[in-house]
Amino acid sequence: MIPEGTRYHLPPEAAARLALLERWRSLFGSWGYDPVELPALEGFDPGHPLAERAFKLVDKSGRVLALRSEFTTAVMRMVASERLQDRLYRFQYAGKLWLRDSEVGLGRRREFVQAGVEAVGASSPRLDAELLELAWEALRAAELPGARLEVGMPALVADLLAATDLEERQRARLRAAIERKNTPELAELLEASAVTGDVAKAILALPDLYGGPEVLAAARRLPLGEAARRDLDWLDEVLNSLPAELQVLLDLGLARAYDYYSGIHFRAYTPDFGLPLLGGGRYDGAAGVGAAGFALGLERVLEARGLPSELNAPDVLACDAETARSLRAQGLRVELAWTDDPDELRAYARARGIGRIVGPQGEVEP
Repeated sequence: MIPEGTRYHLPPEAAARLALLERWRSLFGSWGYDPVELPALEGFDPGHPLAERAFKLVDKSGRVLALRSEFTTAVMRMVASERLQDRLYRFQYAGKLWLRDSEVGLGRRREFVQAGVEAVGASSPRLDAELLELAWEALRAAELPGARLEVGMPALVADLLAATDLEERQRARLRAAIERKNTPELAELLEASAVTGDVAKAILALPDLYGGPEVLAAARRLPLGEAARRDLDWLDEVLNSLPAELQVLLDLGLARAYDYYSGIHFRAYTPDFGLPLLGGGRYDGAAGVGAAGFALGLERVLEARGLPSELNAPDVLACDAETARSLRAQGLRVELAWTDDPDELRAYARARGIGRIVGPQGEVEP
């Protein structure tokens, strides 16, 4: 028995995984994102966003270590350690992550693979638009044309809640109600906290600010402070930098990532798969630099797309090594026979779906 939340990947699925990762690697490289490799073992940090969900272990010196649970923090540790704050860097990565969650199921595993990119060292709406377009291209490369990007602005939620002058504990309750789009609860919390007037009106509107470009226009009609208007200006510039064919959904009540993202936050879904396929956004301030990026879940993308049931059969079953070498030189996929028994080879070829058997004297009748 293998541990819960892990699994074997047999040839058809393993080949699909490798092919998609290579497609993403090539795509990211064509956009100027250079590969980096990051340690799977990290020093355990109680302040890490996923500290409570990490696999922990102790080395021979007694130091507590953790298996890598997400990539963004690992990239920013690399940036700080290698002092890469002198210019804009574009990185890409891919690899395994581990979480000790006991709940596993569709799209949820304790060992899984992500691939993604980070743009570190600058902050601008143009960079945010670049990442949104690249995320869209990555979904197209995965053959998920029906996937849609949802874009939020956690910074807007943060600036509106900051205008209440409430304690963080009270803001957290408001934020949770906004994220759940529970307008009645939100109204009760605002009233109980004595938040009234324009600030209350703007906060109460957040759960309903979901949809197309009209959402941004509706948000601009709200009584907003200067910081909130700057957030909308940034988002407007991001959207205006996207290609016309990339239509995103706006969710200005996206508050879950309030504590982490300093600007936009985005994720992607398909209509018939309920978990996000990718997530990312802007998180300026990590390692003292502007930074933004996104990561795709390999398993989720493949489950949303549909896993292959079988691989294409080899082109030829070669009866001897010299014939196999000659046929491979012609670009064919060739298996080498392990026996001289023609009946056994014919039975194997039929079972594998191999249409040709070739020996030194030429074609053998299948």
